[in-house]
Amino acid sequence: IGEWTLPGACFPLEMARDMDVGSNSLLTYQLTSSPFFSLLMKEKPGGKKQPELVLERSLDREKQSSFELVLTAVDGGDPARSGTVQVLINVTDANDNPPVFSKGVYEARVGENLPAGSLVLQVRATDADAGSNGRVSYSFGNVPDGVRLLFTVDSETGEVRTVSPLDFEEENKYIFGLEATDGGGLTEHCEVQIVIMDENDNAPEITILFLSSPIPEDAPVGTVVAVLKVRDRDSGENGQVSCELSGEAPRSIAASPGGSYKVLVLAKALDREEAAFHELVLRASDGGDPARTGTARIRVTVVDANDNAPVFSQAEYTVRVPEDVPVGYTVVPVMATDADEGLNGQVKY
Repeated sequence: IGEWTLPGACFPLEMARDMDVGSNSLLTYQLTSSPFFSLLMKEKPGGKKQPELVLERSLDREKQSSFELVLTAVDGGDPARSGTVQVLINVTDANDNPPVFSKGVYEARVGENLPAGSLVLQVRATDADAGSNGRVSYSFGNVPDGVRLLFTVDSETGEVRTVSPLDFEEENKYIFGLEATDGGGLTEHCEVQIVIMDENDNAPEITILFLSSPIPEDAPVGTVVAVLKVRDRDSGENGQVSCELSGEAPRSIAASPGGSYKVLVLAKALDREEAAFHELVLRASDGGDPARTGTARIRVTVVDANDNAPVFSQAEYTVRVPEDVPVGYTVVPVMATDADEGLNGQVKY
């Protein structure tokens, strides 16, 4: 009997036979007491009575899948004789139960850069029905295409695995729905929340936003030489960056402390005659373990200023000259040099 059968339905049972005649062969029937079934006697042609099983209540296979009753036939003799037969009733399944997930929300926390095919989590749904009605398959619900590019769900096991590496810097949390569908088409939904944990997979990046080069050697102390932006795409300690400026000694340029923007300024007066250019290296290190580093190399050229006077090779020239030297006679060659360059270093006498 199908569990969808409505109360009041009748099911004919086999009639008993009695070899006696007359009142000794008049049969009455009795059925084991059951709240779900009763016995109805239906008149047949010739005066015989057909026993029928009547369904009194709605059946639920998931609560009780079978019944064992005893039908007894009693004749009209004195003393009466009886015969029995066992009535086995199997309740066949109707797809009256949808799949049920063990959780409404499944959560997982995984590190980024998991290899493709890594297990993230497993969902599980059960169906109280039998056969194909209780066989559950899993699939994505209405999810963005980006989710399908990153994750896959096994239709039989409910395992959610990665399709390609995850990237915390692109997205740190995914929320999407999964469906469980039984063989009869009934569907249930659950929510999946996957939190991506940051790994130190990004080195600090240094971008030069402004560079004053060449710079006059008479630029005052405090003049801004360069502005740089330091950025690390990781989070937490993995994204905390410390910077160190290095270069030839003595160093004439210093970096501002703290912040993601670094300003390089003159720490002392420049002297082109001492150093015509400065090679600087800004090294940025994050707080990961192991730490990752990024570097930026900066070359600052110093432009000459006329800050040097000509200098004679001697402070005093003493020459003895005969009085009869002709006009135009070279008395003494003198020489002066200037440490500046270009026009600033060209000497006139």
